[in-house]
Amino acid sequence: MVAMFVRKQVIILSTLLTLVGAGLFSYKAFQLGLPLKQNESSQVWTVEARLSFKGQGGPVKAQMRLPKNLPGLGVLNENFVSRGFGLSTQEYEEEERLAFWSLRRARGPQAVYYRLSVFQNANSIGEREAPGFPQVPQLEEPYSTALQELVSDARERSADIASFTSQMLRHINSPTPEENVMLFLGANTSAIKKAKVAQTLLAGARIPTQIAQGFELRDDPHVTAIRPWLEVHNGEKWLSFDVQTGVQFSRERHLTWFYGDQDLVTVSGARNIETEIFLRKEMIDSIAIAEQRATSMGSHAVEFSLFNLPIRTQAVYSVLLMIPIGALVMVLMRNVIGVPTFGTFTPILVALAFRETQLLYGILLFSFVVALGLLVRFYFEKLRLLLVPRLAAVLTVVVLLFVVISILSNRLDLETGLSVALFPMVILTMVIERMSIVWEERGSGAAMSEGFGSLLVATAAYLVMSIDQLEYLLFAFPELLLLVLALCLLMGRYTGFRASELIRFRTLAETKSS
Repeated sequence: MVAMFVRKQVIILSTLLTLVGAGLFSYKAFQLGLPLKQNESSQVWTVEARLSFKGQGGPVKAQMRLPKNLPGLGVLNENFVSRGFGLSTQEYEEEERLAFWSLRRARGPQAVYYRLSVFQNANSIGEREAPGFPQVPQLEEPYSTALQELVSDARERSADIASFTSQMLRHINSPTPEENVMLFLGANTSAIKKAKVAQTLLAGARIPTQIAQGFELRDDPHVTAIRPWLEVHNGEKWLSFDVQTGVQFSRERHLTWFYGDQDLVTVSGARNIETEIFLRKEMIDSIAIAEQRATSMGSHAVEFSLFNLPIRTQAVYSVLLMIPIGALVMVLMRNVIGVPTFGTFTPILVALAFRETQLLYGILLFSFVVALGLLVRFYFEKLRLLLVPRLAAVLTVVVLLFVVISILSNRLDLETGLSVALFPMVILTMVIERMSIVWEERGSGAAMSEGFGSLLVATAAYLVMSIDQLEYLLFAFPELLLLVLALCLLMGRYTGFRASELIRFRTLAETKSS
C-alpha cells in the first residue's frame, strides 16, 4: 500500500511539473512571441511623419490623425518630436485618435514629427466588427435612377460581393465613364472622391463599406503618401480594394493609418503646410519585440527573464542550465542502459571540461592523465601513506602533469593543450583514487569497465550539452527544466531490467526457454 501511494505521488508530481513547465513555455513562446531560435530577428518598419509649415507670428494649432488599432501589426514604440510646442493626444469612439500641437507665437519655418515602429503580428487585435446593412441612399433625380441602373448593371455582371465591388469600381475608373458615373463623379476624379462615390453606390446594394487610408509596408526605404482604399464586408470578413484599379488586395503588409474620408492633418494660423511620410524597414532582435509585446499586454513574465541579467552572469547560467541535461543523460545511461561509471556527477563534470578542450583532445587528455595518475597512485600505495595525504599527493601530481602539458603545448603552438587547466583536477584525482581501489578489490577488468563507462557517459553528455539550440531554449525558457525534473522523478521509480542486464542474462533466458 505504501509503495502504491508513493508511486501515485511521483506520477502526480511529475504530471504537475510537466503541465506547469509546458504551460509557461507555451505562454512565453506563443502569446508573448519569445523566439524559439537563437539570433532570430523580425521585420520592423519605422514610419516617420513630418508636418512642416510657416508661422505668421500668431498662435498656431495643428492636428494629425494617428493610427489606433492596427490589424495584423503590433506597435514596438511610438514617440513625438515637437520642441517648443504643446502636445496632447486624445482618443475618441470607433477608430479615431488625434494628436494636437499648439504654440502661442509661431514665426518662420516650423516642423513637428511623429514616429511609429510596427512589426507583423498575426495575433493583434484591430479588425472592425461586422456592421449592419446600410440604408439605401435617398437621392433626388436623376441621381436615384442613375444609382439603380449602376447597381443593376453591376449585379448582372457579378456573382458575389467581391466581384460586385470590382465591377462597380471598374465602372468608376473607366477611361470613358458612362453618363451615370460622371453624374456622381463630376469634375473631381481624385482617389478619395472615387472611394466616396463607390461607398454611395455600394450602399445602394446595401453592402457595408468603409474607407481606409494608409500605405503599403515595402522593403526599400522611401517617401510614401497616405492613399485611400475601399473595404467591403462580405458577411464574414473585410475585403480590401484599390479604388483606382478595382483590384482586390491582401492587407497583410499594409498599415491602416485611419478610417474615413477626412484629411490627415489640419493646421490653422500657418501657411505653406506640407506633410511627408518616410518609411524604412530594419531587422530587430525578436527578443526585444517579445519584451515590448509583454509590456503592452501588461505581462511581467519577461521582466524576470535571464536576458535581464548582466552579460557575465548570463554566460555562467548558459553553462549551468545544461548541467541538468547532462544529469538526465547520466540517469538514462546508468539506470536504463546500465553503463557503469565512477560516481554520479564525475562524467558530467568531465563533459563540461570537454566543452573547452573539444571531444577528441579531451578524451586523449583524460586517458593520459588518468593512466599516469594510476601509476603514481600504485607507487604511493607501496609507501603505505594515509588516505588524505595520499590524495593530496596525487592531486599535486595531477596539477604538475597539467603544467607540463600546458608548457609543451605552448612550445608546440597547440592552443588546445592550453585549455587543460580547465579540467576538474579534483574530480580527476578522485577518479584515479576510485579506479585504483576498484582495481585492487575487483580486478583490472572492473576498473577498466567503469573507467570506459565514465568516458562513454561523459562523451554522450558532451554531445547533448553541445547542442546550441538546446542551450538557447533552456536559457530563454528555463521552465523547461521542470520537464527534465519530471523525467528524472519518473526514471527514479524505474526498477526493471537494464539493457546491459538483458544482454548479460541472455544465455540464461535461452537455457530456461529450451
